[in-house]
Amino acid sequence: MNEKRADASGGSPVNITLRATGELSALSESTRRALMNRGSARDTSVRVRTADIIADVRARGDVALHEMARDFDGVQLPSLEIPRIEWKRALHELNAELRTALEHSVKNIRTVHTAFLPTSMEVSPEPGIVIGRRVDALARVGVYAPGGRAAYPSSLFMGAIPARVAGVREVIVCTPPSSDGKPTEVVLAAAELANVDRLFAVGGAGAIAAMALGTESIPRVDRVVGPGNAYVAEAKLQLVGNVAIDAPAGPSELFILADDGADVEVLARELAAQAEHDPQAAVVALIFGAGAAALQLSLIAALDGTVNVAPRAE
Repeated sequence: MNEKRADASGGSPVNITLRATGELSALSESTRRALMNRGSARDTSVRVRTADIIADVRARGDVALHEMARDFDGVQLPSLEIPRIEWKRALHELNAELRTALEHSVKNIRTVHTAFLPTSMEVSPEPGIVIGRRVDALARVGVYAPGGRAAYPSSLFMGAIPARVAGVREVIVCTPPSSDGKPTEVVLAAAELANVDRLFAVGGAGAIAAMALGTESIPRVDRVVGPGNAYVAEAKLQLVGNVAIDAPAGPSELFILADDGADVEVLARELAAQAEHDPQAAVVALIFGAGAAALQLSLIAALDGTVNVAPRAE
């Protein structure tokens, strides 16, 4: 519902579209259900359409993928694969501040996943018996990086860098093309920073099918990882007998528990960053403490400012 609230100082009202604000106990039953019951049944139309896409990729390979790029993305691709020289160019031309932020992210992700690496080990419970666990990296992993509504270099990093740390021999990435037939510049730059092996301008369920089954251009992988829309998630579920997948994901959700001393600008940025992922995303801030009411009004004002200047404000 469209909420209008005065800011914490009693100034002009802020205007922002929110589902609900106020005491949790005072929310309507329908709003409480929307917040608490986030499970959803698989959409029959999505399931049927995804099955058709998978069957088409299985039967016609690259030809099907070229047609899907034309029909779904509105582009005529000269080639499904983007050459590495394009990644290098994109990284070289990237805004310096953004490049620094991406490099910092790469460093942090690599550090964390290096620390979490599993180890091989053996134990002998009694003479003559040796029980062991050996950790072997997969040969080839496919990473899906969404790009239909927005570009997510972070998704590419979170799929590709852990694979590299684990010792995966080949990492390929599929991501949708933009209007010029190539992924966005920031995703191209991210591919170079993450040191992936191959990059394809292929999106949606077709990309998942291509990585799971293999086509003339896109090699079959051992595991597919990365988030996506309902069709991407459905394709993973339908192809789980052909390829290993990560956990099937639904729309983004974020729950923030904050006291009345929280920084509202930080809260607003976190809420907006998750809300932009998908129309079905749900973000909630639960505020407590003596100053909760004032902080709520300040947060609404901060959200108003953050969302109104965002490229994906709608």
